[in-house]
Amino acid sequence: MNGKAAPRATGEVSTRTRLERGRSALGPALELVHTGRAPTRAVLTAELGVTRATAGAVAAELEALGLIRVDAHPGAAAGSQGRPSHRLEVADKGPVALAAQVHSDGFRAALVGLGGRIVATAPGCETVDADPAQVLGAVVAAGVDLLRATGRRCVGAGLAVPSAVAEPEGTALNPLHLAWPAGAPVREIFAEQIRAAGLTGPAFAANDVNLAALAEHRHGAGRGARDLLCVATGHRGVGGALVLDGRLHTGSSGLALEVGHLTVNPEGRPCHCGSRGCLDVETDPLAFLTEAGRTPGPEESLLRQSLDLIATRYDDPAIRTATEALIDRLGLGLAGLVNILNPDRIILGGLHRALLDADPERLRAVVADRSLWGRSGGVPILPCTLDHNSLVGAAELAWQPVLDDPLAALT
Repeated sequence: MNGKAAPRATGEVSTRTRLERGRSALGPALELVHTGRAPTRAVLTAELGVTRATAGAVAAELEALGLIRVDAHPGAAAGSQGRPSHRLEVADKGPVALAAQVHSDGFRAALVGLGGRIVATAPGCETVDADPAQVLGAVVAAGVDLLRATGRRCVGAGLAVPSAVAEPEGTALNPLHLAWPAGAPVREIFAEQIRAAGLTGPAFAANDVNLAALAEHRHGAGRGARDLLCVATGHRGVGGALVLDGRLHTGSSGLALEVGHLTVNPEGRPCHCGSRGCLDVETDPLAFLTEAGRTPGPEESLLRQSLDLIATRYDDPAIRTATEALIDRLGLGLAGLVNILNPDRIILGGLHRALLDADPERLRAVVADRSLWGRSGGVPILPCTLDHNSLVGAAELAWQPVLDDPLAALT
């Protein structure tokens, strides 16, 4: 014995090196499958820049964790040559995130798996208590019932709220449409309710439109955009979000892109912020119903009433005039944002999606006419495509630690 370690066999060293590289690639590999950018092992190999053997080891480990499914015997496409690559899909019965959304007309809970797939939803409640703890306790209880019914493992929970959420405190800075106190510590309350329900994963909270943009960027109409601008109406008010290089731009304290308070009609309606004619009060469902001369009824949400009128009564001159008025105001606001942000794509949700569908040429013309960059080539303006995109985005918050390090998050 001379105290020197025995030399390792070459095969042992290469296997260990491949294993270490593979483990460091687990997170990037899972994100590629999660976002649909690696449907096969061949694509995964190319995207990761690793050998076929390493990509195979990575895929096998993610499958062992119950996160993806590897189809080793896929059928060859008609007319194709050579052996088809193994297909990669998210696991059908894998873990889920508990997602919750609160808005002025109620709340909803859901379970969301990898790939942004909604596994189960609880019937939405139509009343929102003025006490955040009451509301969040109820929505977590609904989520726990879903977990029991499905038997799924939960990796964590995410909450979408119609308010700017200040960081790092996690407080709802100005929940105007909920009657909650300004500065309510929604993330802390949500986390407490999660723990009280016996769930062990991390809990997160963020603005609903930010989360809608994140979901659309990963799984919907924003996929592939580098600088994505999302503007949407919820049940009340208007929100905006910006995704840069795959990450939400939230500013220094989580408060960026409060686009609802851009002035688009200086002589318009008084806004909650103290100004007049903001997008928030000129292009939301209440503004539409008022413009159309309709008295909102109590039987359905303002958003649903507005969408139904545009879908079924667009030939009514009052409905068409109201639609065109809101399109012009929205276009003016979007043009200002294009001049400042120069996005490569705009997506619209909620009532704004319906306005785009009703007269896409009018909206695009207003934006092009009022923006420098619009005149030079035009910015694509597309409708959001995901159902319940804020819920899916809330789940993305809970999935992020798993995407960052699957082994640490799950074992």
